[in-house]
Amino acid sequence: MTIDFPGHSAPRGSFEVPLEMLSACHGRVEQQCATLRRLVPHLAAHGADVDARAAAAAALRYFDTSAQDHHADEEVDLFPALVDSMAGSDAVCLRELVDALTTDHRRLEAAWRRVRRVLVRIAVGDDLATLEAAEVEALVGLYERHIAREEGELLPMAARLLSDDALGRIGRAMRERRGVTVPA
Repeated sequence: MTIDFPGHSAPRGSFEVPLEMLSACHGRVEQQCATLRRLVPHLAAHGADVDARAAAAAALRYFDTSAQDHHADEEVDLFPALVDSMAGSDAVCLRELVDALTTDHRRLEAAWRRVRRVLVRIAVGDDLATLEAAEVEALVGLYERHIAREEGELLPMAARLLSDDALGRIGRAMRERRGVTVPA
């Protein structure tokens, strides 16, 4: 679902092209969500075997780090930059979008915590851990709707409204958040 942004030719997922990086992150979220969906029947058939433990550990790593960084990238850097870009204008619809997406983040985090509790048990091999399909579907459904809104509305709007300088600041902040240094 990664989308291209006009005027930018850097590689996908680069801090130099932060909107593409955010979009690429959506693809990784979708991959993790697909893994969670496959994990439900796998657990029922095989218990917390080596594959289930590996899948649970990978999801824990991803959602506990990268997904949280992604939310911070948006809330701390992208959303304020978008609102600032509309200074002096009537930015009511933009503020409503940003507020709705921020609320989505809190809902996603709450749904993740419910799934996470079980994944922690699976990751250590607890054969009694049961991953409820309804909880996985709740998380995945929230992500599907959230990603669709960001891909369809937020990122295209950001590509239109944000200056190269603003995008550069966002990319630097994203890099710093992850502790990535630029070679001299």
